[in-house]
Amino acid sequence: MKKVVIADVLALKVDDIFQNYHDFGGGVLWLGAVYFAIQIYCDFSGYSDIAIGVSKLFGIELMSNFKFPYFSRNVGEFWRRWHISLSTWFRDYLYIPLGGSRRGKLKSLRNVCIIFLVSGLWHGANWTFVVWGCVHALLFVPSYIMGRNRTYTRDIVAENSWFPTLKELGQILRTFFLVILAWVFFRSASLTSALEYISFMFTNFDFPLIYKNGLYSVGSLLFLDWIFRKDERLNFTFLKGMDKKWVWAIEVSVIIVSVYLISLNTSSSQFIYFQF
Repeated sequence: MKKVVIADVLALKVDDIFQNYHDFGGGVLWLGAVYFAIQIYCDFSGYSDIAIGVSKLFGIELMSNFKFPYFSRNVGEFWRRWHISLSTWFRDYLYIPLGGSRRGKLKSLRNVCIIFLVSGLWHGANWTFVVWGCVHALLFVPSYIMGRNRTYTRDIVAENSWFPTLKELGQILRTFFLVILAWVFFRSASLTSALEYISFMFTNFDFPLIYKNGLYSVGSLLFLDWIFRKDERLNFTFLKGMDKKWVWAIEVSVIIVSVYLISLNTSSSQFIYFQF
């Protein structure tokens, strides 16, 4: 569902907006950036979920690769929830061998910056990826200097409530805003087009209806992610007490709706991370 119903559908809008960004006002360009943020998340986390599910059929338990990163309250928390397997690899095989945080603040900052730079280069030998990595380094360094980079290591947003506090909501929106701006560099064909795209985002806020309908997919995904935010492998425990025939009815209904939604999408695209 993440891949075929959400990511592939949003990909059509993202490709159109990023290829023709000169023709659009800031409203559409913001939608394009948000749509790409959701597209790459659904594409890659869907890819990871498929791998986890198939492996589980053979009795193999794989690590989680995403833990609802767009509900992060700062960039440090975002990177603990996004592409966890790569972040863990960089930590174990690059950051720690470089000395980690054991050799003073200055060398620790150097190591952090190297990690983000290599993370950008890992995606490709293009200045857009390098700048993307540097932007995240710049966003991460202030909280690292102030010792706040590991503020949210154990708890989750709105842990004991259905709704976040105003402070948490502000932190989530701020982090999402910054991550979206960084994604523009990642998605753009060149550094020049990325800078132009960002500059155009702050002009002429028109919202043509044709580009708004992707918000339904975005809203549905975020709603479901919010429900599951405490555990990405949470079971539907409310089904356990139900009669098996009703459980089967619900599951079959979900499958039918899924197949119907997939049939509406006449396009498909390769997994984004296959190129990496």
